Amino acid sequence: MKIGILAVQGDFAAHAAMLRQLGAEAVEVRTVADLAGCGGLILPGGESTTQLQFLREGGLYDAIKKFVDAGGGVFGTCAGAILLAGEVLNPPQDSLGTLDMTVLRNGYGRQLASDIFFGKSKLTDAPMEMVFIRAPIIERVGKSVEVLAEYGGKPALVQQGRVLAATFHPELTSDRTVHQHFLRMLSNGHAENPASSPKDLRAKKAAAKRK
Repeated sequence: MKIGILAVQGDFAAHAAMLRQLGAEAVEVRTVADLAGCGGLILPGGESTTQLQFLREGGLYDAIKKFVDAGGGVFGTCAGAILLAGEVLNPPQDSLGTLDMTVLRNGYGRQLASDIFFGKSKLTDAPMEMVFIRAPIIERVGKSVEVLAEYGGKPALVQQGRVLAATFHPELTSDRTVHQHFLRMLSNGHAENPASSPKDLRAKKAAAKRK
C-alpha cells in the first residue's frame, strides 16, 4: 500500500519509518503530482496556518479535498487534525473541513509541550501512550464521528469514515497501534456515511455562514 505524507513540517520522517515497519510504502508529498497513486495520506504536525498556506499555494488544498471525496483515506496528527476539522477556533481559521468536529488550537496550552500522557482507547486494552506538543483540543464531534481514544475527558483520536485525526503524536512513540489502525481502515475499504460525507459537511458549513 502506498501512503503519502505531507512533507512540509513536523516529523514526517517518523511517520514514514513507522509505516515502513508495518510493510507500507511511504512517499513524501509536496506537490499535487506526488499524491497520484496514493491510497492514503498523512498530514503531520507543525503549524497549521503555515501548512494551510502551503496547501493553497501549491494546489494541494483542492487536491486533498478531491482525494477524500473520491474515497482516499487521510490521517491528521496535531496540526494535521486542525487542517481536517470542520470548525477551528482559538483563533478561527479556514480548514479542509473533511471531519465533523470543532477544535481549539493550542487548547491544552504550552505547559504540555513534549509531555507524555496515557489515555483509554478502543484500539487497545492497555492505556494508549500519547505525546502532546502544543496540542489542539477536540471540543465537539458530530454524530457520525467515532471517538477511538480520550485524554482528560476529551476526544484525542477520532474517525469519520476514511478520515482519522489525533491531537497527539503517535509517530513519536514505539506503539504502532494507531498507524496499524489507519492501514487496516484503508484495507477494509471503510465507507463514508453518505449523510455525513465531506461534501455534505462543507455544504452545511457554507449554509451556516450564510445565515
